[in-house]
Amino acid sequence: MYSGRVAVSVSAFGALRASAAALGAVLLIAGCSSGDDGDGNDGAGAGISQQPKGADPFWVNPDSNAAEQVASYEKDDKQSEAEEIRKIAEHPTGEWISPESPEDEARGFTEAAAKADREALLVLYNIPHRDCGQYSGGGAADGNAYRSWIDGVAAGIDSRAASVVLEPDAVLHLVDGCTPQEFHEERYDLLNYAVDKLTALPNTKVYMDAGNAGWGHPDQIFEPLNRAGVGRADGFAVNVSNFYTTQDSVAYGKELSAKTGNKPFVIDTSRNGNGPYTEGDPNERWCNPPGRALGETPTTKTTDPLVDAYVWVKRPGESDGECKGGPKAGEWWPAYALKLAQATTPG
Repeated sequence: MYSGRVAVSVSAFGALRASAAALGAVLLIAGCSSGDDGDGNDGAGAGISQQPKGADPFWVNPDSNAAEQVASYEKDDKQSEAEEIRKIAEHPTGEWISPESPEDEARGFTEAAAKADREALLVLYNIPHRDCGQYSGGGAADGNAYRSWIDGVAAGIDSRAASVVLEPDAVLHLVDGCTPQEFHEERYDLLNYAVDKLTALPNTKVYMDAGNAGWGHPDQIFEPLNRAGVGRADGFAVNVSNFYTTQDSVAYGKELSAKTGNKPFVIDTSRNGNGPYTEGDPNERWCNPPGRALGETPTTKTTDPLVDAYVWVKRPGESDGECKGGPKAGEWWPAYALKLAQATTPG
């Protein structure tokens, strides 16, 4: 394992489902799943509806893993557990586009969001040499494959409203030494290509991943971010799939913003309710840490004009990887989801 993980503390985003499952979900969405009344209600039989658009314009997937878990608990007459998981299911989370079906998935999610008069939150995580071969290693085979994938995503989004979190870890791993030097130039080229392709769409916002409050200092990453095209993006994202508090994330983001032309940013608050885990092996504190809680619910009504939104980029309840008894990265883990929800203070 790469020794820098203790500083980066952001590996194994674990957000890609098995391709067959992902494609099945998209086909279900694209077909306007049974029980969906057009506002996202009754998904998975769990009665999941959209949040008020004025505060939270992002689309709630009524057929998410969390929604299915709510329905399963209710079927088994486990009402207490169902209500806990509802804390996850009733809020929008990022939809991570798979490598296999970028156009179909992007179209399916954005069409479903448009039907509910909401905006899709998409996450693109397919850069070549992704995650340095760790739990979420992989990515596109080469630069041409990545450009083709980005083209597919853009074609799928088309003119519909979407916010895109672009390539978690990609810039950070150029800085921390995890990605070999021989791949740096290509990565910069690919990130610039993605920014230009996506920002050319009429109703798409692009936020480039920019690390978190615990990995290092903004002085280390602002020049690489600028080189990767953040100046032409709508902003950047911090704390993706991580646990640093919103207060610390705002401070980190504002310091970085001052070095990148006062760019606004979004914060992943999906699991930061209790802050970062500080016990156990420092190299794996990021991976399925116990005792964590959901953070601020997604909203565009933040307390700082530089913070565009609190978003749940990481889908709470999905594993970071095969550690601490967890399943493979990205797989739904009901026991962990339930603990996250139970540890969350209402409001």
